[in-house]
Amino acid sequence: MDTRLNAARRERELAEARRTVADLLVIGLGATGAGAALDAASRGLSVVAIDAHDIAFGTSRWSSKLIHGGLRYLARGQVGVAWESAVERGRLLRRIAPHLVAAHPYLLPLTPAVSRAQEAAVLAGYRLGDALRAAAGTPRRLLPGPSRVPPGRALALAPALRGDGLRGALVSWDGRVVDDARLVLAIARTAAGHGARVLTRCRALAVSGDGAQVRDELTGEEFTLRARAVINATGVWAGTLVPSVRLRPSRGTHIVLRPGALGGRAVGLHVPIPGELNRFVVVLPQADGRIYAGLTDEPVDGPIPDVPEATEGDVAFLLDVLNSVLAEPIGREEVAGAFAGLRPLLDGAGRTADLSRRHAVLRSRDGVVTVVGGKLTTYRRMAEEAVDAACPHAGPSRTARLPLVGAGPVGPGLPRRLVRRYGAEAAAVHALMRDHPELAEPVALGITRAELVWAVRSEGALDVADLLDRRTRIGLVPEDRAAALPAAEAALAAAG
Repeated sequence: MDTRLNAARRERELAEARRTVADLLVIGLGATGAGAALDAASRGLSVVAIDAHDIAFGTSRWSSKLIHGGLRYLARGQVGVAWESAVERGRLLRRIAPHLVAAHPYLLPLTPAVSRAQEAAVLAGYRLGDALRAAAGTPRRLLPGPSRVPPGRALALAPALRGDGLRGALVSWDGRVVDDARLVLAIARTAAGHGARVLTRCRALAVSGDGAQVRDELTGEEFTLRARAVINATGVWAGTLVPSVRLRPSRGTHIVLRPGALGGRAVGLHVPIPGELNRFVVVLPQADGRIYAGLTDEPVDGPIPDVPEATEGDVAFLLDVLNSVLAEPIGREEVAGAFAGLRPLLDGAGRTADLSRRHAVLRSRDGVVTVVGGKLTTYRRMAEEAVDAACPHAGPSRTARLPLVGAGPVGPGLPRRLVRRYGAEAAAVHALMRDHPELAEPVALGITRAELVWAVRSEGALDVADLLDRRTRIGLVPEDRAAALPAAEAALAAAG
């Protein structure tokens, strides 16, 4: 099973796709689109999957990096959404991507702003979430249960917290992904291993139930891709291809804090948003020392940009909420970068913050199947339902127990950082460094030149942006991106 993606494979498979009629054409290579390509290919269907840009170019790389059990939805009575999240989280932790998804602890500081009634309600919610974990079959060893800790323990775990009036903290555990873009990449490469033709830089200009008019963004050439069924998995852009699809996008912003900004501890935080019962700013430390804090929920009107931008208002809001629990306030200068993503929320009444994260599978008059809504955690289930709708005569889905590339056993003696990013492929990346010592040189955040070369040879990276903004996340901080640019250019030259 060859899971390698590169420029040569793209050129070969694009030519093949233009000559044949596929069982399924998938448009969009975010988590759901890549998931649909994998689901269909693993059922034995011939699949072509395209994206106007790159794998994980859109919303999927701008998530909170959480693989969660849907506690927020449980609090709103959306039991079905919460149950689906808990089930899919367990599958990712246990079998599908254990090298990329793991449990992480979070503290909710019990400051004077959190009433006793709120504390009781949140703890009850945590316990209900733990009951969902048990019902979904996720063992406690993979996802520990909630607890309450006294003030001294809370400050030991999170020294940056303000001690005045602190009466302790609630500790909860949830899933997190090492890198959301790498999860999507693993899905797409696994699909390629099962025979799907995964083609980036191919923009769908118009779609119908039997194919699409496409432009190769590298050459400008236009052509037709034919298929017996078509899935539109373009997220917030779904309506541009199928105008009958109605969405209410919202912008979620995260800030990126410099290493050491919160004392360098690895525990996460849930910081209550004043005036909200079930919304929090989530603080998530990263292995490279950076800290992500987010997120906002602001409605977006007008044209949908390819890359949304975080506003200064979003940044100020997140800092205000975060500083409400810190002993030493964080200033704007500690914000090294920011990123924003757009949620493809189903149209509905009320605030976007209150809209359900349920998903929908829709069929247009000419037979195009569109899958929208949902969230990263439930990508697999969304993909399965979309393929069921588009290809009703295919066999049953296999992806609930299908490991992604990298999920196999890992040999001894490999650097932990490589294992957490590459899983079973860490040995091959490490061998590249061993055989070419000059490639072992770190570029930024511990990432080496060998990893950039690997991304070009095996992970489908075609340009500098692919390398710095998606195969790695160096580009989240502008000065890191500038420092790594020469190495990225050299990796493209060496691999090509």
